[in-house]
Amino acid sequence: MTLTETAYAKINLALHVRRRREDGYHELETLFAFVDAGDKLAAQTSEQDEVTTVGEFAGGIDGPFDNLVAKALSALPRPQGIKITLEKNLPVAAGLGGGSADAGAVFRLVERLHGLPDDWQARAAKLGADVPCCVRSETVIGRGTGTELEPLDDNLKGTPVLLVNPREPLSTGPVFKAWDQTDRGPLPQGTARQIALEGRNDLETPAMGLCPKIAEVLSELAKDHAWLTRMSGSGATCFALYEHEGARDEALARLQQERPGWWTLAGKLR
Repeated sequence: MTLTETAYAKINLALHVRRRREDGYHELETLFAFVDAGDKLAAQTSEQDEVTTVGEFAGGIDGPFDNLVAKALSALPRPQGIKITLEKNLPVAAGLGGGSADAGAVFRLVERLHGLPDDWQARAAKLGADVPCCVRSETVIGRGTGTELEPLDDNLKGTPVLLVNPREPLSTGPVFKAWDQTDRGPLPQGTARQIALEGRNDLETPAMGLCPKIAEVLSELAKDHAWLTRMSGSGATCFALYEHEGARDEALARLQQERPGWWTLAGKLR
């Protein structure tokens, strides 16, 4: 029997960087959301763990024992091995939490097969700050390094979304290093839509300094009928939210014609 899971693309509808911590990480306040598409994982029980990667972006991830899928498997106690085939559809180093989303999908696969240990959230956090929220892949507020999760009034389910990446990888570390250390205030309060509209991404400016094409992507997305355009995470992927699927699809068709070299993904918020 083969079980399948989607590793849903993570986007930050807002990302407020408050300060650099003594441990080297940054104190964040963010609104996580997830698109109903992403990488695909297929799993079968086996004598030992095994990870195979296929797909457009398979070449961009670490080797079979260093990638987050293998690490997630190692983090969870089980009575038998699991063989996983990862179809890598999301670009790497793109602000979409691709590796974290893959790890979250592994947690869901193990949960379906054997259940999760009571301390699964702590195990997920050790793999990366985005992994705990990716396990459930629901719209939540993240605080601390992003691992302290809070529910909220999510009135954005089903919102049409378009993701665009200029196919330039952008590592998280240099973007945070380029942040100007200025605290521009906390995350707004309210519904998911209110927070998204009134929030910001504090990493947008430093990311543009390292990858100028981000400004170009945002400029292109602003040409159509989106009610919000913003960079996700540490970039370089940007997103646009629309009231109707028709507006999103028109924007997608235009971009595919005018910017055929860019990566795009159309979907809805979960």
